Amino acid sequence: MASSPKLNSKIPQGELETKWTKYRSTVHLVNPANKRSLEVIVVGSGLAGASAAATLAEMGYKVKVLCFQDSPRRAHSIAAQGGVNAAKNYQNDGDSIYRLFYDTIKGGDYRAREANVHRLAEVSGNIIDQCVAQGVPFAREYGGTLSNRSFGGTQVQRTFYAAGQTGQQLLLGAYSALQRQVGMGAVQLLARHEMMDVVNIDGKCRGIIARDLVSGKLERHFGHAVLLCTGGYGNVFYLSTNAMGSNVTAAWKAHKKGAFFGNPCYTQIHPTCIPVSGDHQSKLTLMSESLRNDGRIWVPKKKDDNRKAIDIPEEERDYYLERRYPAFGNLVPRDVASRAAKERCDAGYGVGSSKMAVYLDFAANTERYGKIQANKLGLHNPSKDEIIKLGKEVVKEKYGNLFDMYKQITGEDPYEVPMRIYPAVHYTMGGLWVDYNLMTTVPGLYALGEANFSDHGANRLGASALMQGLADGYFVIPYTIGDYLSEEIRTKSIPTDNDAFVKAEAEVQERINKLMNIKGSKSVDHFHKRLGKIMWDKCGMARNKEGLTQAISEIQALKAEFWKDVRVTGDANEFNPELEKAHRVADFIELGELMCKDALHRNESCGGHFREEYQTPDGEALRDDDNFAYVAAWEYKSDSNFELHKEELKYDNIKLAQRNYA
Repeated sequence: MASSPKLNSKIPQGELETKWTKYRSTVHLVNPANKRSLEVIVVGSGLAGASAAATLAEMGYKVKVLCFQDSPRRAHSIAAQGGVNAAKNYQNDGDSIYRLFYDTIKGGDYRAREANVHRLAEVSGNIIDQCVAQGVPFAREYGGTLSNRSFGGTQVQRTFYAAGQTGQQLLLGAYSALQRQVGMGAVQLLARHEMMDVVNIDGKCRGIIARDLVSGKLERHFGHAVLLCTGGYGNVFYLSTNAMGSNVTAAWKAHKKGAFFGNPCYTQIHPTCIPVSGDHQSKLTLMSESLRNDGRIWVPKKKDDNRKAIDIPEEERDYYLERRYPAFGNLVPRDVASRAAKERCDAGYGVGSSKMAVYLDFAANTERYGKIQANKLGLHNPSKDEIIKLGKEVVKEKYGNLFDMYKQITGEDPYEVPMRIYPAVHYTMGGLWVDYNLMTTVPGLYALGEANFSDHGANRLGASALMQGLADGYFVIPYTIGDYLSEEIRTKSIPTDNDAFVKAEAEVQERINKLMNIKGSKSVDHFHKRLGKIMWDKCGMARNKEGLTQAISEIQALKAEFWKDVRVTGDANEFNPELEKAHRVADFIELGELMCKDALHRNESCGGHFREEYQTPDGEALRDDDNFAYVAAWEYKSDSNFELHKEELKYDNIKLAQRNYA
């Protein structure tokens, strides 16, 4: 199978281990004097955006950053809890760059590019050094060395962490670097601004149209290059672990202006979330994967067992992950753990009032930590109560904020009783298709972090999102963007009264007017909830041909109804959150249709894409490497009309095999 002629991944020639090193040594450069006349727009200020903007500004480029929050510190990267991966082998347990590369390819069910993933593994160690230098307070061992913990999909400890708030601490580091450049005048920061469209001139991306969310005013911004660092699209499901503002609008507008969308159906379901409690909820809360990997997952062996967890004896508990996957146990990847939890609940073994939950139990580890601590303190023959007390202190130090959060939300004390968890939408592996340089199919338009599709295949391993965002921003884009901008040094700043800018702004204004003038009877949230239910029921943890076909028809009908009967209150020329949501939900509806079409065309199961028709006798994902070992890159042609392009995935360094975690 040959890749589509419209797709050029631009992967360097040579051995895998030397591709990135050789590329960095031979890529075209921009001299310091020329950098000062080149303008770069960065949309989004999370880990990918803040790190890219700070680094590019420090290199001498003129940088403009937009974020829809009131501060970059509120970017959704702040919500990441468990940690960031890096192949430093601090535990001396056999880790290496190759091991991280292999685990990531395997964890993604062999649907990611070898070259991109190996580069990610190569630069992972630099991320830790950079963040330590910035003052990120990673957890440390007694002797002062950085601590590591376990995460899913691996048999080594490579996850660096800062209690249960790693994302927040990493973002503060990147934010500090960004603010330093703002203070020096190298970066112009525009908070409370949302990108509404991209502007292409003569086949290249030359800027964006943005909306000042406070005044409602539309603005035109020129850039020699535009970087989209706008995160994922999990909120297409309405209920997810994403922040309420997380959306697909920037990526979707780029898609409709020529940027292909890669693997949109690849959605990650996180296995350790607090279960849904009712229709009143607008989002779900994640409990870090580090808890699953340090605790034990179980359900009662008896169906519909209504006893309290502490009243169910050990011999009547089914530690189903340890039973089904003895080699990895609770360390299986997220997609495997999620499907296993769903299977147990669907079979009647779920717990809690909804019966759609399983237990995450820390009792055994609390006791183990307590015994270790007792030995450290020289306590001989400590009582069970003393051991538990000491163990709780250790657990509190490692996970205290997560345990407190669980108690605040559920009213139950996880130090005393097991947590109840259930899978929920968390991350999207799909995104804008990019080449090795992180450039989309539109020259000059880049996508970084979760906004692109490139590094995780069909499933992301835990603690790899922070790794990719910082790798793209700190260590990849500073090299790759120079290759493009070196050809743009003769391009002067294009005035924003150019016809292309005027036309793009007029199109945005027309869309705003249309939304405001519908004056229908149903709220934006009404349509978002209905879309979310369609997506979760028919394109969620499990999909099938019949359901996906129905979903496409239902979404098309929902779209027609939205544009006929949505009601957007307030005024366009003011701060109007309802108008913001309306734009985003309109884009989610269109994206949802493409996601279902992508899931329908891929007649296999792989990673987070589980087609019920394609599974092994044991219920595991059944890939079809002969027919589907490719990236699905979709080109927007017209309303509900998308053309599929295929990028062949070649594996020269890893042998394709069905994943086995048993």
